[in-house]
Parts: sequence; structure tokens; C-alpha cells
Amino acid sequence: DIIVEDAWARASIGINRPGAAYMTIRNTGIEPVTLVGIETTLSMMPSIHETKTDANGVSSMAPAGEITILPGESVSLEPGGMHAMLMRLQTKMVEGETFPMTLNFADGGTLAVEVPILGIAARGPEG
Repeated sequence: DIIVEDAWARASIGINRPGAAYMTIRNTGIEPVTLVGIETTLSMMPSIHETKTDANGVSSMAPAGEITILPGESVSLEPGGMHAMLMRLQTKMVEGETFPMTLNFADGGTLAVEVPILGIAARGPEG
């Protein structure tokens, strides 16, 4: 009952800086689902992070923890908000390639997603 739409990531210059992946996760079922983590062979430390900006305009990032998606709702992982943070990259993220990511849910379910890597300046799934 989970649909992933518009998955994408930006190419990386190397492996020394974290990468990020973005997507929309939609719950088409009748029960809430809770995303508890992500896995990918591309990163030794993948997790969902959230960027927040305070009243002074200072941005910070922290782990988002568990994310519950209500029936009929969706959650967007997007630049400047929640995103899949890919720390300790194992290989360079090359434009035109894809990488596998697994979404892990509280009920033990998983969902495999193939994430396309777009150009280093991409701003959305259309490039």
C-alpha cells in the first residue's frame, strides 16, 4: 500500500561529502505506516534527516526519527526539508546511474526503490 514517486538524487563530486536522495512516499492503504529507516549499499550511514531553519535564518540538520504516514497521505523528502542523508559514501554518485535503496517500516515490511542520479545542479526529479 506504499507507493514511491519521483525518486532522485544529485551526482556527487567524490565520496568525502554526504549525498542525499529525495522522493515522495504515499500511503494508499487504510492503516497508518511508519517509516523507521533506510538502507543502501551506496552509504555506510543512511538515515532520514530534516533541515530546519530558526527565527534567525540559521539552518540545522538532525535525524528525523520515525515518520508516520497516515492513510491517503504522503510525505515528501525534498531539498531543504526531510531527505535521505547518505553519509560515508562507498562510491561516487555518477550522473545517469541509479542505486538501490530499501525503505524499512515498523511492521517489518520493506520497499525497494531504484533511485536515479541526476546532474550535480538538479533541483527536482525532472533535472
